[in-house]
Amino acid sequence: MFGLTGLLAFALPNALGLFLFGALTQKIARRDSGPESLQRFFSKWSKPFRLSFYLYQILAITLTVFAIVHYLFEPLILPEREDGIVVFILFLCLTVLIVLSAACLFGEEFNIKSLKYGHLIQFAILAIAIGIILFTLNPLSVLSPELLQPALFADLRFQGYFIPVMVGFLVGPWLDLQQWQRAIQIHKENTSITASYFFGSVQFFLMLLFHGVLALFIIRGFPDSFNVTSVVGLDYAHSLVVQFLNNPVTASPTWLKGAYLVFIGICILSTLDSGYVALKWFLSEHVNSSKNMLLSLIPKDLISSPIPSYIFAGTFTLFACVARLELEYFMVFYASFFVGYEVLGIARCFVPNSQNPLPQIRMFAMGSLSVVVFAFGYFLDVPILMILSSLLPILYVLWLVFNTDLLRVVSEKAEEVIDAAAEIPGLRAIAKSDLLQISGKRTEVTSGSHFEGKWFVHSFTTSYSDTNSVGNVYFAMYAMFVGKAREMFFNVCMPGFDLKTTDFYILTRSYEHKFIRESREFECLSVKIRVSEYNRKFVTMEHQIFDSSGQLLGKGQQSLFFVAAKDYRPIDIPQQVLTAFMPYL
Repeated sequence: MFGLTGLLAFALPNALGLFLFGALTQKIARRDSGPESLQRFFSKWSKPFRLSFYLYQILAITLTVFAIVHYLFEPLILPEREDGIVVFILFLCLTVLIVLSAACLFGEEFNIKSLKYGHLIQFAILAIAIGIILFTLNPLSVLSPELLQPALFADLRFQGYFIPVMVGFLVGPWLDLQQWQRAIQIHKENTSITASYFFGSVQFFLMLLFHGVLALFIIRGFPDSFNVTSVVGLDYAHSLVVQFLNNPVTASPTWLKGAYLVFIGICILSTLDSGYVALKWFLSEHVNSSKNMLLSLIPKDLISSPIPSYIFAGTFTLFACVARLELEYFMVFYASFFVGYEVLGIARCFVPNSQNPLPQIRMFAMGSLSVVVFAFGYFLDVPILMILSSLLPILYVLWLVFNTDLLRVVSEKAEEVIDAAAEIPGLRAIAKSDLLQISGKRTEVTSGSHFEGKWFVHSFTTSYSDTNSVGNVYFAMYAMFVGKAREMFFNVCMPGFDLKTTDFYILTRSYEHKFIRESREFECLSVKIRVSEYNRKFVTMEHQIFDSSGQLLGKGQQSLFFVAAKDYRPIDIPQQVLTAFMPYL
């Protein structure tokens, strides 16, 4: 559509987005120790985005299947048929079935550990196919300095495509399950994520450049030989290379056509099989921790299998081919709908105080609005609307993060005012009441304890009995502090719990704590504790310990399980506990 300049404007953000994802996830992985650090982070970070991850992956699979069927097999096989719509649909069904069967076969054959070896073999074959095409056609001969047109960046129509492409590709990997699974596995193998993604992004850029230059070579060398349609005044030629190889006029040799089919086939297969492995990993992880009772009625193997998702992708591909949809109708979601989720996800990784609950309905409404705005701009040829569609979600997320931070500052200042007012005798009784709301954020429940959002905070002052011979707080006391805060939290959540009449006991399954700073006697400490996640059997509680200046002294988590009071038999989480904890999740 825009020549070599357009190709680079497409390929560079694509490769740069991959590299930045690798570099930033490397920083995230280094926040904690151990090869499982990135896995632990992803398990917690991804919970609010689970549906977005799934929809993103389904769209990626459907787009890939649609592209190979509509732009490769249709122009290669179907134009020669004149048997009518029934045979056309039959060929489409068979083609989709072949693609899905190959993807599922390779996806079941490999896992994330062995997949890289399969891809290494595929890449070697792909390199040979590229070499054959380069040697035979020499498409690089078309490259020349005059093909670059920097002036296009000042063209509003060009910007209408370039800005959504740039935004979508720069933040796109953050909702891609394939990228997260690869980054997690790379870190588990004690390999640099940054270096791996640098080489991967360069490889991907060269592949995009090769394919784009091949199309540019055909357009410049054979401008009148192929069917290039016009969409809103621009050339549209997704199947151009296939038409060239399959055209009797050009008479391409069979082995050249075969080399191109190998190139495209490996590109598609390496996407679909890794998508299968990533989707299987994601579904299995979250089915095990699901709290949805309806899902428990469906066989676990069926829910965690990617096959139903792939069947949906194939079915929708058939519909899209018959309805004559185009690739842009799929890709627009990457440049608009998912942008808000991706930017908010990045903010929750790096921006303090952005851990507010995900406003699912508002985010969905904003994403849908962005898609509609882009559609109007695309079909009416109004580039400013296409640009706006990609920027609206970013602006909305910035407002969400800033607004949350502003509320935090106001709340903290309000607390300072209340504390100062407590020194006035007439207001002291009000300030020391058992129930006190400050900006809807902090709620006093007992003396020295309160809620901050979902966190239960227990504050106290250390004494000599908490210290060792050196004078700092003895390491084992921190576990005692957390234990007391947990009991206070339970007492608030379940005030009617009685050991004499209870049908169940709550036991500690595991406990871990990371020491960061030391503390001394007569220092005011605050232990924050909350329920971070749970499934049918276990509850995970997260804790943090701060000193009076707000410095983090340590953090960790513990796992709880439940047993029957009569025989200590492990049981599911009692309904009483679910009801008590639900307001604090």
